[in-house]
Amino acid sequence: MTITPDIAIADLPGAADDTVILSELESNVARARNAAIDFAAAGPGTASPFGFRGSEADRVRARDCLALAGMAEAGGGDADQRAVMQVILNRVRHPAFAGTVCGVVFEGSQRPTGCQFSFTCDGSLARRYSDAAWRTARERAEEMLGGATHAPVGNATHFHADYVYPWWSDRLDKVAQVGPHIFFRWRGYWGSRTALSASYRGAEPDPLALRQTALAVAEANPLPTLLQSGEAVRSITSQIPAQATEGGQGAPPSPGAGVHFVLVARGESPQTLVERARGLCSGEGYCRVQGWSEADAIPRGLPLTDEARRAMRFSFVAAGAGGQEAIFLDCRTFPAPGIGTCLPARP
Repeated sequence: MTITPDIAIADLPGAADDTVILSELESNVARARNAAIDFAAAGPGTASPFGFRGSEADRVRARDCLALAGMAEAGGGDADQRAVMQVILNRVRHPAFAGTVCGVVFEGSQRPTGCQFSFTCDGSLARRYSDAAWRTARERAEEMLGGATHAPVGNATHFHADYVYPWWSDRLDKVAQVGPHIFFRWRGYWGSRTALSASYRGAEPDPLALRQTALAVAEANPLPTLLQSGEAVRSITSQIPAQATEGGQGAPPSPGAGVHFVLVARGESPQTLVERARGLCSGEGYCRVQGWSEADAIPRGLPLTDEARRAMRFSFVAAGAGGQEAIFLDCRTFPAPGIGTCLPARP
């Protein structure tokens, strides 16, 4: 009997050209929503061992891309990393995604809002890992490329952290949870083991070139992966171009990764501004706070226009693996600030 697809890939929720995370909810609300979704009765299915076919160079590239994704997405846990690696290898064999390991890992990272794995577009590529972390992750990647499988996630092709709630979360089959990550697969034919039929033939793209492209796109469009409004008048994410709050009313502040657009008062102390920015950026991940003294001047989205840059009064980038804390102020608005550096004058 021949099984045929019941729906086009492009029409599926969480399709390959979607971003991985889309959530407007507070983390506690998202967790409650996620917990309310039952696991699919059919379970995760049984993953097939990956059949590697490629050159020695392909093997090294695939191993390092798989190891990097495991560390970046799942931390250092054995089960967590293997679960993420299994999803990547499932995607390599699924017609909805790229046909190489590095291609899957960096899929969409050449677009400002299209990355499939958030670490390739939120600044996390600048993170550095210890030799020990690399060694362990590479060993796991080698095992997975050599045919090891991670049974708990089976044939899953999607996952997200439990503190976010993508729009597609209740439209896919929820099949497993490993640590803080929930794993899914499409319903119907595209979620079946039969759909994972593409043959891997090597031809891995150069991960260094992919990384440089992704970093350039992320630098030009510094977009975070998780909406956290905090005290911001507007917080920008890669998934939601603009989110407004009314002068800080509504939900309580939620510090975290993001690009936060805030309203600053001309009489405020620069030190107070910096402390507020540090509070907004108290979590992990890329975080930037930018301020304007007029609400109408706050832009609707990224990248910033020249007009928005001219009107900017304050800019803060949190310290992270990619560099030191950076503070800039409009010294016409805040004369002799005593902290940070003056924003360059713009005609």
